[in-house]
Amino acid sequence: MRILNLGILAHVDAGKTSLTERLLHSAGVIDEIGSVDAGNTRTDSLALERQRGITIKSAVVSFPLDGVTVNLIDTPGHPDFIAEVERVLGVLDGVVLVVSAVEGVQAQTRVLMRTLKRLRLPTLLFVNKIDRRGARYDGVLRDLARRLTPDVVPMGTATGLGTRDARFVPGLGPAALDVLAGHDDDLLSAYVDGTVTDARLRAALTTRTRQARVHPVYGGSAVTGAGVDALLTGVRELLPTAGGDPDGPVSGSVFKVERGPAGEKIAYARLFSGTLRVRDRVPFGDVRGVRGRAEGRITALSVFDHGTDVREEAVPAGRIARLWGLTDIRIGDALGEPRTAPERFFAPPTLETVVVPGPGTDRRALHLALTRLAEQDPLIALRHDELRQEISVSLYGEVQKEVLQATLADEYGLHVTFRGTTPLCIERPTGTGAAVEFNKKDGNPFLATVGLRVDAAPVGAGVDFRLEVELGSMPYAFFKAVEDTVRETLGQGLHGWQVTDCTVTMTHCGYSPRQSHAHQRFDKSMSSTGADFRGLTPLVLTKALRRAGTRVHEPMHRFRIEAPADTLGALLPVLASLGAVPQTTAMRGDVCVLDGVVPAARVHGLEQRLPGLTRGEGELESAFDHYAPVTHGTVPTRPRTDHNPLNRKEYLLTVTRRVGGAPGAD
Repeated sequence: MRILNLGILAHVDAGKTSLTERLLHSAGVIDEIGSVDAGNTRTDSLALERQRGITIKSAVVSFPLDGVTVNLIDTPGHPDFIAEVERVLGVLDGVVLVVSAVEGVQAQTRVLMRTLKRLRLPTLLFVNKIDRRGARYDGVLRDLARRLTPDVVPMGTATGLGTRDARFVPGLGPAALDVLAGHDDDLLSAYVDGTVTDARLRAALTTRTRQARVHPVYGGSAVTGAGVDALLTGVRELLPTAGGDPDGPVSGSVFKVERGPAGEKIAYARLFSGTLRVRDRVPFGDVRGVRGRAEGRITALSVFDHGTDVREEAVPAGRIARLWGLTDIRIGDALGEPRTAPERFFAPPTLETVVVPGPGTDRRALHLALTRLAEQDPLIALRHDELRQEISVSLYGEVQKEVLQATLADEYGLHVTFRGTTPLCIERPTGTGAAVEFNKKDGNPFLATVGLRVDAAPVGAGVDFRLEVELGSMPYAFFKAVEDTVRETLGQGLHGWQVTDCTVTMTHCGYSPRQSHAHQRFDKSMSSTGADFRGLTPLVLTKALRRAGTRVHEPMHRFRIEAPADTLGALLPVLASLGAVPQTTAMRGDVCVLDGVVPAARVHGLEQRLPGLTRGEGELESAFDHYAPVTHGTVPTRPRTDHNPLNRKEYLLTVTRRVGGAPGAD
């Protein structure tokens, strides 16, 4: 059985979910086409998705296509839910990127296409809504070539634009030959000789599409069905099907986790190699090694087939399956043999807000609900401040905050509000600092010796932990306790922000071993435990950090504004007041294009003010670009949620119960 795992991507409101409905109807999977406006589409199954008319969570549905089983994954289009798209990209064989014939290339379209090209994912483009008033086809083709990629191959022409009679007429024209000849020397020679055949042209198109070198473009309407048959032909003929050896070692990736009716965890996974069977024990865990590996027994399996999911006893490589029984599984985990650590395709969240319980809202129930939601979206990144009894969450934008609020109310009966959204900063070391505390010396109440050095590392390096001591000089569990605690402690630096782009090296180590019964009676309190190393490491690390010094960096977005040229005079002072720095200005006729950077905290304000400044004609595209040192105003700080190792006395009072001589606190 051939399998194609196909993603449907688009800017919000381009008609992506409507196209999914039409594809399912054309394949005979559904009898009636659902409507986003009516809230009865197959893939928008959440009540909130139906109410708001947007996709929030990725959804999988399957349909047959001439001997190929297509697992179609509908993804969110709103940029606030880009993390959901990121998790899906790593499990796809091909993509259909939907563009509106009315709005054309939009901000999210550009972000998605840049990523698809970088990943070399075979991609077809579908110009939707050719039946809508104001629809363009040739103009959108020019925009695709100018703003997305010059390697677009028109697969036909559109007629009757802007009417219910709009049609897509398939056929490769001269433009297709021009684009393909630029990627195929043999075809170019045949072109020059005048010996190009239709079969040769289509073979080159198939090869270069599967290599993600060119991108065929179809047109049509998800509402009327125009052009959908041609698109399905392209999906079948031009996109590659899944590979993988079903007899090889098990290797897969989890891209979604949800809870079943009884609260059980259900993991969605793409299997790249091997075969999973019910009752198999399978290792899984974080590919980057931050959380470690675990093992669980699969109690049930299902695959997607003909619009529904079907229980199976075994699932081979290439398929997408739902798995039961792996209670500790998380999104992003690798099943079986891990592949290389997944690259981050999009930026992490750059905003944070505090959840404020409404009157009568139970805080424990709220924490449990947010924990469940964080299982489904790890980038929510809960942060619990026990001292202030506050929970903060990280976000991409204001729409995500509104959805979170509505989800808590509708699904959990919990009413909350939020404090103002603030930027999520980071800290980077500015130099080198070292510290050491020795076992049983200088007021060290822990039966452990720990020495650490902190060095600044290049931007983007993350955190690297190294040893300058012999690995066999103490039990491995103690080294692991130090490394895990280092990574946890770096979650809150000198100013309370996560510390990154540094190397932490262990320079000293030591422990108190168990005494032999032959020499004296065994006394547990006189031998080191992992708790000693976990307790001492934050004190040593923060002392080293102080000596190294850290600088707070705030997230910066790169922005692009297209607006009428005569509004530039009104735009520039407002940009300056928001801390935005235009870096290039270009004129295209009566349109001005501004590129620059703006603090992430000011993007929402810019979005709100742009329509009034540009008569509603301005377009803003923004995305995280980099972190920049905070050089103006007061350096932002973040309240600590740990035992505050910056204050030794307070820390020891909390951690050891006795100060100055409580060895081996467990």
